Amino acid sequence: MGQLYALILAGGSGTRLWPLSRKKTPKQLLSLLGNRTMFRITVERLMPLISMDRVYVVTNAEMARMLQEQEPIVPAENYVTEPGPKDSGPAAALGLAHIHHRDPNATVAILSADHYIGRIGEFQRALQAAAEVAEEGYIVTLGITPANPNTGFGYIERGEPVGTYAGLAAFRTARFTEKPTLEVAEQWIADGKHSWNSGMFVLTCATMWHEFGRQQPEFAETLRASERAIDTPQYGPALAHAWEVAPRKSIDFAIMEGAEHMAIIPVDIEWSDIGTWASLLDVLSGDESGNVVIGDHVGVDTEHSLVRGGNRLIATIGLKNLVIVDTPDVLLICPMERVQEVKTMVEQLRARRRDDVL
Repeated sequence: MGQLYALILAGGSGTRLWPLSRKKTPKQLLSLLGNRTMFRITVERLMPLISMDRVYVVTNAEMARMLQEQEPIVPAENYVTEPGPKDSGPAAALGLAHIHHRDPNATVAILSADHYIGRIGEFQRALQAAAEVAEEGYIVTLGITPANPNTGFGYIERGEPVGTYAGLAAFRTARFTEKPTLEVAEQWIADGKHSWNSGMFVLTCATMWHEFGRQQPEFAETLRASERAIDTPQYGPALAHAWEVAPRKSIDFAIMEGAEHMAIIPVDIEWSDIGTWASLLDVLSGDESGNVVIGDHVGVDTEHSLVRGGNRLIATIGLKNLVIVDTPDVLLICPMERVQEVKTMVEQLRARRRDDVL
């Protein structure tokens, strides 16, 4: 069995956590869950299963600089920078190419830099189990037991059993489905055969090259040329050429949904992707009224709300199911059920060229 590596995808901008998450303070470097950044939490929960010299990070050049300066926990040489944003498919492939260049027999866990996981021991056991399944030629995803019929996640249907690994059952993947309607999601919760797609995958480098070669052949060919040029003067031009033909696709669409051998390990690891302000209500302890408060707040008849203050008191009366985020230059007030639209707000500000608040 090859050694287990981690590949952390850290290029996202976290627009749905605006106005706290911005270009100069991206989500990965925010301390949303305490006094550690999301990136440091992601890296530290890998220890001692994976040593820091086997942790790789794919991101853009500016983010790599910030992560290295503020969280110098991963070796500088293990940062892989993208020439430009092309979604998670090409980003993952690029990171895997660098790991393959170092260790052709590596097994790699592809992870995100912004997930919350409450049960660390169970998460590490799941990675060990997934690595064993991956050695048999599968791409393995960790499937999250649904807590509710959430329509913001992709779902994975379980197929026939593959076996038991490290005490966890693995199944063939029958079908991926992106963000179903509420009615469909409720049906899937009831049938007990579906899991949320966590976006965490484990595979060998050999399987990666096979699937990218089969499904994205032009990109795979040029990326192989880039890998051969690593640590030579030809690397920059070779990577630029690969990026010209790279598909602008998520890793799910690029290879996972069309992979020949996919497996899923259902897990209960207290997972959240911390994708919106509402998700913090699920993982942070609220007060007796169900409010999560960070900062100075006094509330009267205020329930089930997230209040994140800055340098001044926030006072609320008669409010319910609201998100209030106060920063020195922006105050966000939003109904809890519309937090996904914060991304739309950011797009509008970008169209108006309001770079001063982005």
